[in-house]
Amino acid sequence: MAFSCRHLRIKHRLLPPLKTAALTISTQVRHCCKVTRARQTPNVTWTQAKYQQRQHIRFYSDLIVKHQENKEDTKLIHFKEDVLLNESPTTLDLDAAPGLNALEEISDEEAVSLKPFSPIPPVSASLRNYVDHSETLTKLVELGVNLWKLEQRPNVGSMLLRLDFHTDVAPRLLFLKGIGVDDSRLGYIITRNPFFLTEELENLQARVNYLKSKRFMAETVASMVSRAPYLLNFSVKRLDNRLGFYQQQLALSASNTRTIVARLPRLLCGSMEPVKENLKVCEIELGFKANEIQHIVLAVPKILTTNKRKLTQIFNFLHNTMKVPHHLMAKFPQVFNAKFLRIRERHLFLQYLGRAHYDPDQANYVSLERLVSSPDDIFCTEVALATPEDFYLFQKTL
Repeated sequence: MAFSCRHLRIKHRLLPPLKTAALTISTQVRHCCKVTRARQTPNVTWTQAKYQQRQHIRFYSDLIVKHQENKEDTKLIHFKEDVLLNESPTTLDLDAAPGLNALEEISDEEAVSLKPFSPIPPVSASLRNYVDHSETLTKLVELGVNLWKLEQRPNVGSMLLRLDFHTDVAPRLLFLKGIGVDDSRLGYIITRNPFFLTEELENLQARVNYLKSKRFMAETVASMVSRAPYLLNFSVKRLDNRLGFYQQQLALSASNTRTIVARLPRLLCGSMEPVKENLKVCEIELGFKANEIQHIVLAVPKILTTNKRKLTQIFNFLHNTMKVPHHLMAKFPQVFNAKFLRIRERHLFLQYLGRAHYDPDQANYVSLERLVSSPDDIFCTEVALATPEDFYLFQKTL
């Protein structure tokens, strides 16, 4: 026992300095560690997978809270140090400090209390094992990045571990700040698009300059990047092709093209298949004219990416059941954003009361706007001329 303690004490004195150890850990994390996706074995149930995901979310949440508490404690410590220095200023003689000898023996109590460096696993299914050893992961957590979402994507964990915060991450965060992106959106952008951290700064600046050359305001560009994080991953040529497609396909002016893209920026970086399919559905299946489609898209750009089944379901109910003509739907296209169940329940209630009149030439005309946009209490009292209790009782009969 005495020989083991003596051997441990000598080994402790031969440990590398803190700075060298930190550099070694950083190098290991950046160059040697890889994170692989957890392969779900057949004996892992859905409940177990859900439990593991919740554990990861709780770990990262506790880490953010711990960081905030450490910041408060650090401020308090600095404040106390300033007070002590102001009250009794003293000078420190660094030469008088006792030197450490690598061969100096330590007591048994000190030997038992020694804690070895925690090993860094070469392979792991979760990034939580590397957060304490990687400055990049620690800073990303402080920014609000959801690492538990990123670690589920293939090769993203390994990519993040290879990044250096000061040379790879910080310049791109400063770039986002420079174009006007708010601090609160940085975590969301990296969570949705971690590959932004690998883009060249020259390419990012070129894409921003292109958008500004197309007369997008600086505030608009910042808002578009905040809501569509993959926007700046697209080359200038692809962005130009997307803008040209919408302008030619819908016969829009340059100003109207900028309007729909600014309102729904994912039109520039999302898949084109739903857009092309919905345009064909509106023209061929639903029977809208070209000018009606143009008006609908300008009022509700989201209709270009709406689920085809929902779009046709709402149209069939409006046109075939409620007998609403095309020009009235084009006049108030926000009806396609409403929930089908909401439209159906309110129409059947008005039909039950004998007030389902959607023709402007008829008495007691009910507009589509008042039908779908009004809250329940206003709909009942002003449109249906009934009480909310009557409407709730009628819903139970459906």
